[in-house]
Amino acid sequence: MKKEIPREIFDSSAAWCIRRKHQFIPAKYLKSQAEARKEPAIMKLDTPEFHSIFTPELEKLVSIFNKHSYEIRIAGGAVRDLLMGKAPHDLDFATVATPDEMKSMFTTENIRMINNRGEKHGTITARINDKANFEVTTLRIDISTDGRHAEVQFTTDWKLDANRRDLTINAMFLGLDGTVYDYFYGYEDLQKRRVRFVGDAVQRIQEDYLRMLRYFRFYGRIAEHPDAHDGPTLEAMRQNASGLDRISGERIWAELSKILEGNFGGELMAKMLSLGMGPHMGFPKDSNVDEFMRIWNQSKNIKLKPPSLIAALVSSIDEVTELYGRLKFSALERDLCYFIVEHRGAPEAVNRLRPYQLLELHSRFKPNVAHDFVIELLKYKNDLELLKEFEPWRCPKFPVNGIILRENGVPGGPSMGMAMSKLKAYWADHDFKATAEDIIKQIPRILDEMGVDPSAEPQKKPSPKKSRKS
Repeated sequence: MKKEIPREIFDSSAAWCIRRKHQFIPAKYLKSQAEARKEPAIMKLDTPEFHSIFTPELEKLVSIFNKHSYEIRIAGGAVRDLLMGKAPHDLDFATVATPDEMKSMFTTENIRMINNRGEKHGTITARINDKANFEVTTLRIDISTDGRHAEVQFTTDWKLDANRRDLTINAMFLGLDGTVYDYFYGYEDLQKRRVRFVGDAVQRIQEDYLRMLRYFRFYGRIAEHPDAHDGPTLEAMRQNASGLDRISGERIWAELSKILEGNFGGELMAKMLSLGMGPHMGFPKDSNVDEFMRIWNQSKNIKLKPPSLIAALVSSIDEVTELYGRLKFSALERDLCYFIVEHRGAPEAVNRLRPYQLLELHSRFKPNVAHDFVIELLKYKNDLELLKEFEPWRCPKFPVNGIILRENGVPGGPSMGMAMSKLKAYWADHDFKATAEDIIKQIPRILDEMGVDPSAEPQKKPSPKKSRKS
């Protein structure tokens, strides 16, 4: 039995509204719509990439929606990718069915639903054949926003849903019969490799300030030139740069790291800084853009990691700490940034490889992590000859340990660490080939240099007295 979807457009004395099941869309939302084409169905897709998405699980999902008379389309990035001749990594779906209608439908069809966290925003995740998960989201509009989060209302109007999206190239839908629905000329923008907000850029940005970073991320994916931005769009971002203060550091870093990994990452980062966005993302007001661009330009063929790149913008360990406090990147990324800033000015030596071997040898990190850090440092310094020599090198295992040193007269405490460091330096100076016996023979000399009496044990601090219970 087909389900009738209530829908009525009427003129009230207060405002133009659209009603669906007693939900009303405010007139101010209708007035803010972008200019749309009259006929959104622009073409029929019939490519190998499109046909490759039809797994048995997707076929079953589509058949369920067809059986219950709810329209379903592919939405967002997958449409963009397919139009560019790329097989999409993820498929997102949109539908006229509400979350309650989807839950009822999937329950009737004995389809398991998982991850209900997205339900308040209209997303239901169905697991088909216990093999594939599909996120399906009810068409919606954003009734109100605070610059990041939105209060949503469901609708059956595909154009209204497209109107709330950020960029025209992300606002297209694809019917499962191959029909491409493009309301706001996203296909033309894609053909021209142009990144454009849906409608008014200021309004789209103020709805969600993270969209400024999404603009630059997609620019790196789509554009063919590093500086072909639209002037008014840049001005809209300049005026709203402070809005990034409302966005969490984790979300900013998720976008920023993708920008730096993409095409024109350096140029786009410099553009964001020129628009005043840097301090609102945690970067110093006087970020060293010239140094950053020098590092970016010399590293295009060796692909520095994002933490290594942003290290060029800061001048001290303290600035790295402040940046980490804002962006909340991972501890490993933080440590890499610290490492680059601390050692990028490492002095040269007669044996040019030795200082970098010692960096790995004395590192507090696990050997594989320390090795990767030194490789990044050499990439940062653009010393490709030394990089080629260092990369296959693996530090041998130091042949003595703390127990052996203690048995041979090295006191515990700070003296142990200092003696260990000096003995490792001796080992490195002998090309990492000195034996345990050779190293042990150096202990008296090392202790003498340190001014340490091997017979003097460090005094133990008295343990605090425990109070007796009365």
